[in-house]
This record gives sequence, C-alpha cells and structure tokens, in this order.
Amino acid sequence: MVKKVLHSMFSVLMAFLVLFSTVSFTIEKHFCGDVLVDVSLFAEAEKCASEAEEIIAKMDCCKDTIDVVQGQDELTVKAFDDLDFEQQVFVTTFAYSYLTLFEDLSQQVIPHKDYSPPNLVHDIQIRDQVFLI
Repeated sequence: MVKKVLHSMFSVLMAFLVLFSTVSFTIEKHFCGDVLVDVSLFAEAEKCASEAEEIIAKMDCCKDTIDVVQGQDELTVKAFDDLDFEQQVFVTTFAYSYLTLFEDLSQQVIPHKDYSPPNLVHDIQIRDQVFLI
C-alpha cells in the first residue's frame, strides 16, 4: 500500500517537473524612481498612478524591466542505437527477463481439469475422529 502511494507521488512529481521545466514565462516590473510599483507575470504591469503623472512628466525616472525565464525548447529522446553496447545489452536483458516473468495461465495444462471427485459415502474425518485444532 505504501509502495503504491509512493510510486504515485513520485510519478506525479516527475510529470510536474517535466511540465515546469518546459514552460517559459516573463516577469514584467515597473519602477518609479527606486520604488517598485507593480510586478506582473502574465499581463502588462500597471504604470504609475494618474496623480503622479505630472511629477513623472517633469522627472523622467520611470522604467520598465522585463525578465524572461526560458523553458527548455527540446527534450532529448535517445534511441536504442544511441546507447553504448553495454547499455544495449542491459536494456535487452532487462526487457526479456521482465517480460518472461508473466506467464499466461490459460496455456498451462491442468491434468485434473475433467476429473470429477468421487461421491462421498461417509465423512472420513468424522468416521476416523480426526479434527484440526
């Protein structure tokens, strides 16, 4: 039970890791002087307030900075031919041994499949007074 839960948690964690490593986004910041006015991730950052526009017109001290966080453009997918010989042997052996672990039960021969048990005339355990304790 614990193993199954841990396996599920790690698989979800790995899926989120791949998702967040490939997503890119921008962070836009608006400064008035040395004061940070607004920070925005997905939309354009708000500019200075309308009351301060007169001051800004006199002092051109506002600036916008944009930080771009680039995600991964390509995920590397290796083919079987890209592996070394030892790695190819390991992968082949592992796959073969893993696939042969599971045998199909429907093809096994059951010798007593058509055998019907004999009719019980007497209950042998009661007749011989043999009981499991």
